[in-house]
Amino acid sequence: MKSKILRGLTFAMAGLMLPASLWAAAATVAEPVETWHARNLGEALLYTAIFSIFGLVLAVVGYKLFDKFTPGDLHREIIENKNQAAAIIGAAVILGVCIIIAAAILG
Repeated sequence: MKSKILRGLTFAMAGLMLPASLWAAAATVAEPVETWHARNLGEALLYTAIFSIFGLVLAVVGYKLFDKFTPGDLHREIIENKNQAAAIIGAAVILGVCIIIAAAILG
């Protein structure tokens, strides 16, 4: 009885390992892919500027969306009423959005 169970588990494991080994073999045969990584300083500076602008725009859009979907006007509370609690919430939202954007850009 135990030998049948062990034999069945062995075949099951072999069945799981075979596709993985075929996938690994196919991955080693594949040709190198062109990447977006910079090859010189000029490209690195260009990519830094592009991703910085992209990240800033997304951070502002994220803050505006948060302000739109929450009750009250967060921007007015911070600027006109000098509400420090609202400013802390706004800062937390911007930092949270920036962390998500950085993770998405880094991959």
